[in-house]
Amino acid sequence: MSIPATATTPTASGVDPIDVLLAEGRERRRAGALTASAAFGVRALFKLGHDPKQLVDAAAIPILFTVLFTYLFGGALSGSTGDYLTDLLPGVLSMSIAVVTMYGGARLAQDVRSGAFDRFRALPVWRGAFVVGSLLSDAARYLFASVIVVGLGLAMGYRPDGGAPGVLAAVALVVSFGLALSLVWAALAPAVRDPAVVVGVANAVLMPLSFASNVFVPPSTMPGWLRAFVDVNPLSHVATAARDLMNDTGDTGAAVAWSLAATAVIALAAGPITLRLYTGQD
Repeated sequence: MSIPATATTPTASGVDPIDVLLAEGRERRRAGALTASAAFGVRALFKLGHDPKQLVDAAAIPILFTVLFTYLFGGALSGSTGDYLTDLLPGVLSMSIAVVTMYGGARLAQDVRSGAFDRFRALPVWRGAFVVGSLLSDAARYLFASVIVVGLGLAMGYRPDGGAPGVLAAVALVVSFGLALSLVWAALAPAVRDPAVVVGVANAVLMPLSFASNVFVPPSTMPGWLRAFVDVNPLSHVATAARDLMNDTGDTGAAVAWSLAATAVIALAAGPITLRLYTGQD
């Protein structure tokens, strides 16, 4: 008994679509940089389902520090919890996003270590899309953390004098700074190939930047040697700019300029190195 051939459904013209797809010499379309970046970004977002700790930390860190510091130290430091929250909330917004930047680098390190990146390199797409897609997913996480911070502040009684424009401008500034930091950890990922090492190194850098800053207390209360570090700490400038924008202090120019300068320096230093590491390897 002969084996019947597999049935196919011809098109109206009588040509099998599979034959058309497999036709010799058919040109394959190469995905554009934006399309490939978006695809990798969606993939990174789906991976959050396998590692929900990233979203948990993005929500838990701002909730913990905002509630704890406001109600424990607000009265002692500013006379009332409401006055302290006005200064604390923009600082916590800046710190929270800076702290969660480490997870983007850890995710890239996992892909490099597991061999997934080697498979992606074989695809006919721009290799930089792997990094850009990761940054797109990071931006989504940072926006999620920003919503948590601002929503919690409003629930606790915070009313930004800058209104919605000031809040949106502050969030855009802080997210931009976070993406610049993400490039640093992305550059570290292919070198160490271990997510735990990326997180460890990032913590060693981010913890001093977070607590030796003006996020929680004014620098005027600190000893001179510590204040000198706080004054040049880029996170301090970002926190000050966020405060000025959200509270409409009328003196936003200098702080915003310093924040943008720090963001640009970090991005210009880490960006080319990161793209070289992910696109220049053969």
